Parts: sequence; structure tokens; C-alpha cells
Amino acid sequence: MNRILIVEDEEAISTLIRLNLARAGYQCETAFDGVEAANLMQERSYDLVLLDVMLPGINGYEVLEYAKALGIPVIFLTAMGETEQKVKGLMAGAEDYIAKPFELTELLARVTTVLRRYNKTTQHLRFLDIEIDTEAMTVTKGGEPVKLTHKEYDLLVLFARNQNRTLYRETIYENVWGGEYSDRGRTVDLHVHRLKKKLDLEEHIVAMYKIGYRLEL
Repeated sequence: MNRILIVEDEEAISTLIRLNLARAGYQCETAFDGVEAANLMQERSYDLVLLDVMLPGINGYEVLEYAKALGIPVIFLTAMGETEQKVKGLMAGAEDYIAKPFELTELLARVTTVLRRYNKTTQHLRFLDIEIDTEAMTVTKGGEPVKLTHKEYDLLVLFARNQNRTLYRETIYENVWGGEYSDRGRTVDLHVHRLKKKLDLEEHIVAMYKIGYRLEL
């Protein structure tokens, strides 16, 4: 399970990055200032940090020191694209440095490269008779391809990366759809219901009363 912390104080950019990384099969969390990022790294485990340099609280170079102490690789992500800034970031210990604006395909490629360098990348997720290729974004069941919508695919990847863990509806919604959760439209429940039927997972994706869902294996 590849978990990525996105440390970016511009909410629109943070959301865009999170949604695209989630689509690619990564589990993402966000922080909007340096202090919050440092606290999260102390409390939780991450495989990679995407880190802006200019942050409220403490700057990216200081946050980098927290990450290095915990053995977490860092990719700097910032509008400061001058060569001297790139050199400073790399010399400070960052694995890579991407200047804004950037192409999302480039970001995904660099994320994959750094995770491979640390032997943390997982392109194939398997459970029961289901296999997910997160690079090709395909799903098979018993060796046969299964056609899923984009949201159903994102939902399946989220469950696959969190086996035997209860996921709150809020967590599911934020990772798959983004934005603030609202249960008025029952979006999460309807998509989970369709996913269970398509993949014959009625006995394995269990509803936790008033909480969310759990993939039990």
C-alpha cells in the first residue's frame, strides 16, 4: 500500500494532485502547512512526501529534515523553478524537484520512479480471484476482464489497499470524489452496491453500521 502525503498550501492544486494520484492507485493524505505535515509524519507511515517549499508555519526545507529522519523520500513541488533552487533542494536531500506549472503525467512518472528506487511501488494488487493493474488501470476476475467506471475502479483500489480496515464514508468520499462529504445523495452507498454486484463481493465488502465499509478477507 503506497501512501503519499501531499504538502501544499494551495487547496486547488492539492486537490488536483490528490485526485490524480488516487486515480493512479495511491492512497493520499494532505497537509496545508509545515507544522501539520511534520505532525502527520510523526503519527503515521508514508511511502513518499510531495512537498511545496513555500509553506505557512515552517518551510519545506525544514519539513524535509523531518522526512529524512524518518526515512521518507521527498519530491519538492514548487513554483521556485530556478536552477539554484533546484540544486539547493537536491543537495538538501530531496529525491526530485518539480517546478510549477507541471504536467500531471510527468508528476506521476516521477512518483513511480522514486517509489521504485525505494522498492515501494506496487503495480499489481491481488485479493481473492481479483487482480488490479494500477499502471494499465485494468481489473480482472478469475482471469476475465471486468469493465468498471472510473469511480468504481478508484473505489476498488481504495478497498484493495485497505484490506480488513474499516473505511469511514467520509474517507471513501474524499479519496474517490474529493471535496466535502455529504450523505444526502447516498453516492458512496450506491457505488459500493454496484461494485459488490459486478465483482461478486457481497460477502466481503461489509457495511459497518453508521460508519462505512470494510473489505474483509
